[in-house]
Amino acid sequence: MLERDDVDRGGILPADTTDRADTDDRADTDDRADTDDRADTTDRADTDDRADVDDQAEPTLPEPVRARVIALVATALGGMPADEVPPPLRRVAQFAPNRRARMGAPAIAAQLRADLVFRQRVAERVLDAAGELGAAVRDGTVPGAADPVEVAALTYLARPTGWREVLGELSDRLRTDAENAAIAERLREAEHQVIRAEHERAVAKVEAEKLRDELTRLRAEADALREQVRSLTRALREAKAAEKRASDLLATERGRAARAASEAEAELRRLRNRLIEAELAATGSRAAAKEARAVDDARLWLLLETIGQAAVGLRRELALEPATILPADHVASTMAQRADEVGRTSARALDADDPARLDQLLALPRVHLIVDGYNVTKRGFGDLSLEQQRNRLVAALAAIAAQSGAETTVVFDGADKINAMPGIPRGLRVLFSRKGQTADELIRALVRAEPPGRPVVVISSDREVADGVRRHGAYPLSSDTLLRRIARS
Repeated sequence: MLERDDVDRGGILPADTTDRADTDDRADTDDRADTDDRADTTDRADTDDRADVDDQAEPTLPEPVRARVIALVATALGGMPADEVPPPLRRVAQFAPNRRARMGAPAIAAQLRADLVFRQRVAERVLDAAGELGAAVRDGTVPGAADPVEVAALTYLARPTGWREVLGELSDRLRTDAENAAIAERLREAEHQVIRAEHERAVAKVEAEKLRDELTRLRAEADALREQVRSLTRALREAKAAEKRASDLLATERGRAARAASEAEAELRRLRNRLIEAELAATGSRAAAKEARAVDDARLWLLLETIGQAAVGLRRELALEPATILPADHVASTMAQRADEVGRTSARALDADDPARLDQLLALPRVHLIVDGYNVTKRGFGDLSLEQQRNRLVAALAAIAAQSGAETTVVFDGADKINAMPGIPRGLRVLFSRKGQTADELIRALVRAEPPGRPVVVISSDREVADGVRRHGAYPLSSDTLLRRIARS
């Protein structure tokens, strides 16, 4: 077994010495015979290695060789029996090979320096796995074509005769190779720097040419600007001279304007005096005109009074009674008499919604037909859209107006909800009630606007509309009458 001071000198990661001793004691109890043989072998190996260590200290390995040694030992740990793995490395042996080399490198290096038996066991496994290269390292021969890092790592683990010299030569070779690689890298960097410098020099040359061209252009622009400055200076001097002449001329014109202003003020005073005189004359004229108008009014009053007294005397002489019938009533009664005469022959036998009755009324002279639009369309073809209802009714009324020659007006609700209706036939008037007004009110207004005595026919099934227009002398007919007339057409 290794002593505590040997372990500390080997650089092993800290471990509990008491636990390690207890583990060794339990191993001795389980298989004492095997332990004794192993202890004898270990003691002999420790004795030889300690003698070697005493003769000369551990060599310092180059970094690539040290890393390869750690990798080989980490790989070998995975195949070693659990009882051959030193206690400080048993936890490391449970890791994956890459993790063993990365996480357990200090512990593996310390164990290789301190535990000679472990190093020999690992060396045997690593040399056997290396094959011919491992056999050559055992024999102390170094193949010329072999990787020096691999050979140095195997030599360090196997430690054949003269291994220090071989390891020193390989270390020198690796250092030389590293130095040569560094020199080659520096040479490559220097070549790159030279190439970059050449490129930069060429770019700088091109930039210099561009700058020369730019300088030439700027010099030409500077010359042009100097010439422009000279021209502007001349123009400025000329402008100043012109300004001086203009100032002199302005002073002269100001003097003239002052004289003209004084003359204008004098003229204005004269005109004001004349205006005052004219106003005084006008006042006198108005007074005279007022007196003359008073005389004319008196004469006119006397004339009208004479005419009035003459009219009274004429009425008294003719013995005229006050009139009880107006001319418009005479026209209305005449139209009603004509309608009665026509009705004696056929209208009395007609139904209330017979279209022949509408034809009789449309035959009256200067008749005006007013139609409540939606009242008719919703009773006749309400399944259509409002636009289709309006178009169909307008087309039918246009045909009736063309046949009868009657003035025809159709009224719809909602002018604010409907765009202008294009394509209205000639001879037909289409009206829409405005916001806040209904079609019924617009129909009543149309009837009231007609002179008394003119025949007006209103088509509507609304009783309020019919009663209202009847009071104003119109002829109300139901919507069914018009619909049957349209169907007959």
